[in-house]
Formats: sequence, C-alpha cells, structure tokens
Amino acid sequence: MKINKTNKPVQNPESTVRLPILLSITLVAGILIGTGFFSGNKSTSEISKSLSKYREVLMLVNNNYVDTINTEELVDYSIRKMLEKLDPHTVYFNTEDAIAARSQLESGFDGIGIEFNIFQDTVYVVTPLSGGPSEAAGIQSGDKLIFVNQEPLSGPGTNTNKVYKMLRGKRGSEVTLTVSRTGATDPIEFILKRDRIPTFSIEAAYVDNDGIGYIKVSRFSETTYDEFKAALKSLNENGMQKLVLDLRGNPGGYMDRATSMADELISGNRLLVYTKGKEKRFDRETKAKLEGAFENGPVVVLVDEGSASASEIVAGALQDHDRALIVGRRTFGKGLVQMPVKLSDDSELRLTISRYYTPSGRSIQKPYESGKGDEYESDLKKRYDHGEFFNSDSIKFDPELQYKTNGGRIVYGGGGIMPDVFVPRDTTTSSKYLYELYAKNIIREYAAKYAAESGKHLEKQSFDDFLINFEVTDQMIAGLVKDAQKVDISPNASELARSRSVINTQLKALIGRYVWGKSRRTHFNNEAYQVLNQTDPIFQTALRHFHNAEALEKGEFQTVNLQENK
Repeated sequence: MKINKTNKPVQNPESTVRLPILLSITLVAGILIGTGFFSGNKSTSEISKSLSKYREVLMLVNNNYVDTINTEELVDYSIRKMLEKLDPHTVYFNTEDAIAARSQLESGFDGIGIEFNIFQDTVYVVTPLSGGPSEAAGIQSGDKLIFVNQEPLSGPGTNTNKVYKMLRGKRGSEVTLTVSRTGATDPIEFILKRDRIPTFSIEAAYVDNDGIGYIKVSRFSETTYDEFKAALKSLNENGMQKLVLDLRGNPGGYMDRATSMADELISGNRLLVYTKGKEKRFDRETKAKLEGAFENGPVVVLVDEGSASASEIVAGALQDHDRALIVGRRTFGKGLVQMPVKLSDDSELRLTISRYYTPSGRSIQKPYESGKGDEYESDLKKRYDHGEFFNSDSIKFDPELQYKTNGGRIVYGGGGIMPDVFVPRDTTTSSKYLYELYAKNIIREYAAKYAAESGKHLEKQSFDDFLINFEVTDQMIAGLVKDAQKVDISPNASELARSRSVINTQLKALIGRYVWGKSRRTHFNNEAYQVLNQTDPIFQTALRHFHNAEALEKGEFQTVNLQENK
C-alpha cells in the first residue's frame, strides 16, 4: 500500500494486487515441478526463460488490454490449453474442481451419479454410477449431455465446476437432461430425481444354489478392497465354489485397490502390474504378497467397453496368469498412470508420469496422438460404427503387439483387454418407447408402486420362489402403459412388443429389490442382480464357460474350447 502526501492510503485496484500473487504462484509451482519432479530433463535456465516470456505476456495483457479481464481465469485457461498438447488424461483442476473431483472417490454427495469427461467444451458420459439416478433412468456410456433444465451444457466456459453446479443439488429435486446418443436419431430427454450417490463400490455379492458366487464392483474407491475382502469372506462362508467377478462399466480409480483385489485371487509372489516412466523413480513393480481368500477355484471376469484403468489392471493380471477366463467385450484401453500434484493454491494437476503394463508386458493404452483428443474421445463411437460391439471379427490386432500368457495363450496389447470369449451387444430389444420409459422413470415408479401394494402378499413366499415363479403379467404391463400416458408417452404396440422382455426383467428385478432387499438392511442389490443375471447375455455366457475357467486354473490348456455350444 502506498502513502500519499496527505497520509491517506491509496487503494490499489484488485487486479493489480492479485496479478503478482498469481504470477508468483505460477512461477513457484513451475519451478518446483520443473526442478523437483523433472530435474535433469530440461535445464532450469530454459524453463525460466519460458516462464519469463509467459509472465511478460500476462503483464502486458493485464495492464494494456482494451477490456477488463480476469487474470485468474486466463491462467487457468492457459494451463488447460497447454495440457491439451499432451496425452488425453493429463488434466488440471482449479481449487473448486479439485475438491469436487476428489469427492467422487472419497465421499458421498447428492446428484445424478455419473462419471464424465469434458472435451472441446462437450460433456461425455464415461459411465453412470451404479445405484444412482442416471443408471436407473437409462443414461449410457458415450452419451453427450447437451442441455440441463433446458440450459445448454456445452460451449465456451464449460468446465468441471460448471457441470457439478448444474447436475448436483438437493436430494429429491428434479433435473431434466437432454442427451445425444449414438444410434438414436433425435436427442433423448430424461427427467431424474437427484439422490444420495452411493459411496459403496461393491453393489452385489451373493452365492446361488450351485455354489457360484457373484461380485459386482462398480469403481475402485477408498473402501473397495475392504469391501471386497468382506464380500469374499461372506461368500466363502456360504459355500462359494466358483466366482464371477463383474467389472463391466467400472471406470477405474485407485490402482493399489485394484492390485490388492487381484492379490486375493492370485497365489505366490507373481507380478500383478508394472509401470514405466521417463524417469526411473516412476518405474514400479507390484507383486502378489498375501495369502488370498480365493486363490483356488475357477474365476470368470466380466468386462465391456466401459471397463477402464484399474479394472483393466485386474482383468489383465488374471488373464496373463491364466487365473481367470475373461468374458464380454474389449475394454476401454486406458493404460496411463496419473500422479496428483497439489499446487500452492490448492488447485491440482493430474500428470501422466508412466504407463502401466500387464505381467506379460502388454500396454493396454489405446492409440492416441498428442493434441488430438477429439479423435480419442470419439473412439467408442468409432467402435460402434465399425461394428466391433456386434462382431469380434471387426477387431484388428497389431501382430507386433502379440504376447503370451503363462500358459502360452496369445493375447494382444495396444488397445484394451480383449476377452477370451466375446459376447456381442444386444440391440434387438431397444426402442424409442423403452428410452422414454427409462427417461421418465416409469419402470422404477411402477415397480415401487406395485411393491407397496403387493409387498405383504409377496413376502409370504421366499425370494427363491419369487425368482423362479414370479411373472410380469399383461395386466401389469397395461398399468405401466397407462402410467406412461399420464406423462405424455404415447402407446406404441410394436415397440412395446420389441422391448417387452427387457421391461419384464427390469420390473421383476426392481420389485424383488423393493420387497426383499430392504429386509437385509445392507447396501447390496442382490435381489435385483439375481433377476437381471437370469437373462443377461454376458453372465449367461460366463456360466456356460466355467469348464474352460476350470481348465485354465488346472493348467489344462489343451482342453480349453472357447467356441459357444449353446
């Protein structure tokens, strides 16, 4: 603060005070990162020269530009644009965004429940979080969020903080989403009620009457490994002989939780994953070290295009050691490791410092070109258009990226984990009418109403009896169609017939959950998944291939036959 001749204080403009602080933060953070994390890769003088030029330009803009500017926004913008020249997963979060991003893995929140990514001012759904409103409404991986409550969610200024502000809100409040979906001609509108997003990462764990255990893992959060150990213990106590581990739609999370989970299934001190970076100190090997809870017994792992990162670490380790049969579709292909670096103003840089490799030496990172994130983000659409979701023959592997498992089976790197048994996506039951029912929560609301009216009667039988004998009647469907008409969903007999099997299964699953799930007082959705898995193509394929999983476990590779014998 300056003092004039009258001894009255002269107040400097806010921007004049703030700019040196911002520049100091930028310079200090840059020097620390440059000398602390990357010492030896580029001389300090070169970095200082670049920083001096940046400082000079920012000062000139701040002091002389014709219009009023926000220097803090300029700094954040320049950092983000700089990082776009790197890989697709190196990102910068300002202070507010950093706090919000951490909450996805560390604590619960009220919202609609999606993992999302922003590229070129467009919000893409990575995956709907299991148990959240988006999943229940039918939001899918790859959907583009266009409008929220008729307000555009795209264009300049679209950032993580804006998305959180528009999507999160008080539990029970409604939000209308408009999405663009691959394969759909017109935009689709969804009406969701915000809810508490579950912090649990394991949403189902049960054993059926044949001793087949099922565990559904939706993400790798802080508590995932503890939840997984508890689930394995419970299933073992209830007579589990075989295990289906469902990693479909799991976008990843903490790597150490993934390797700890794999350690529960892999014996000895076998390699689980290793990383390689530009600097040796980022090279690391992680090996099995514990006596796992299910090291003996056949395992089948379910994956799809929504399985990414930590999910691929688990699937890759189990496949390379011939410990599990992988069933489903090719995984996402994220094999880059990010280190979170907390900056001096509590913002955060998530910097790619290494690549991870499966035990056989595979990098599962799909190809990308630096600075061409638009092509990277559209990869799933390209897979869909190319027919990969429907025919495994459309997948072309690079013969130079061929590797072998412990037992000599051929596997490929360079683009996700390819399952041992491919299961195509089934679109024969999809229809616009079904999308509309999902979008306005008609199926869920009808199931809740039916459970409330008939719950006491249904509770007189066991859930096993319900699972075997209960059928959704024509009368129930007629009631659902009437409820749909009340919210302006016009009846469509042909589309209803096409989607009838899906509607029946969804209704039965939700009714089972509402009637029997509440009595167990746990967060598991076991009843719903037991119903859904009865008609789930990937799950049913897994059951038909347990003999191959058994052969892998025993090392009898010559008896493995991956052809479908339905």
